[in-house]
Amino acid sequence: MASSVTPLELFFDLVFVFALTQVTATMAAQLSGTALIRGLLVVALLWWSWTGYAWLANLVRADQGIARFGMFAAMAVMFVLALTIPEAFDDAPGGLSGPVVVAVCYFTFRALHLLLFYVLSRGDAGLRGQLLRFTPAMLAGTALLLAAAATDGTTRTWLWVAALVVDYAGTYFGGARGWRIRSAGHFAERHGLIVIIALGESIVAIGVGVARLPISWPIVAASTLGLALAGGLWWAYFGISAAAGEHALTTTAEHKRAGLARDAYSFLHLPLVAGIVLLALGLKKALEYVGDEQAHSLTDPLKGVALAALVGGLVMHLFAQAAFRWRTTGRLDPAQPAAALLVAPFAWLGAELPALATLAAVTVITVAVVALETRHRASTHH
Repeated sequence: MASSVTPLELFFDLVFVFALTQVTATMAAQLSGTALIRGLLVVALLWWSWTGYAWLANLVRADQGIARFGMFAAMAVMFVLALTIPEAFDDAPGGLSGPVVVAVCYFTFRALHLLLFYVLSRGDAGLRGQLLRFTPAMLAGTALLLAAAATDGTTRTWLWVAALVVDYAGTYFGGARGWRIRSAGHFAERHGLIVIIALGESIVAIGVGVARLPISWPIVAASTLGLALAGGLWWAYFGISAAAGEHALTTTAEHKRAGLARDAYSFLHLPLVAGIVLLALGLKKALEYVGDEQAHSLTDPLKGVALAALVGGLVMHLFAQAAFRWRTTGRLDPAQPAAALLVAPFAWLGAELPALATLAAVTVITVAVVALETRHRASTHH
């Protein structure tokens, strides 16, 4: 049993850093509503791949015995999948079929996970029974992905939706009584680190957005605002949400712990992370608007998909944090929903405001709400 995250798990996560970077870059290159939806579908696929190994590494130490070899094999498969993300829906000329490679890699990754879980769960009839209930949804989901590879266009997108719905729903309706949480601290820390990785991707997006442009005061201002916004989300999660979640997971009765972990971490952390990925895309485009003086002026508003990604990603993340807190503590804290509702109108207002002004507004709102909530909590605990 792992009581803290092992170095091998951190090494394992490097593949997902690359995968998330690939998703953001692919959406930015195409920048359309369809590309945004497809990007979110890929994030959901990656998330479901990653979270299974978080459960596995909570059962046994990831850096010992057969688990170590399984983790390295899974990393290799996921790295190939990450390389293929730009071709997940639209196959490039020549070479292998991108959609087929993605489907086969996903099946292999999930099959390795189930095999490792089955081998390492010997002597635990309840866990093995849960694995058997879990397997049909995985097989059906991967079969639908393979079917999607044989189609194209809108049909392929809808088959991806069906595959993920089947996979996620099968896990939910299969129950949680057989799953095991050996260390609440490890499980909470593991998910906290993946949030750090997602936030890191948003910071990378800030830099990539202006890396080839000459430094200017607007770039300095916009990059500072982007970093402050990412910092505000970090503050909200690690200053309040993470500790509350870990405490709830630790103090929950053992027979209810797996269900709480599944809902609060495996399910509700998906929109939390996906929101950050969308935000990263919005920040990347906002920096390009502000910094590229040849293509844009400082008065140009952020429009269309770029604006939707910036505002929508932030709103999604804030609501997901609120839902996570509600599921773990049983209380609906008003701060995150209030911030989301204050930010949401900029999906329309931002189309009339300079991009820098929109970025400044959503940053100030987010950081101010987090600061006020932190101050309120500090005063009520003294």
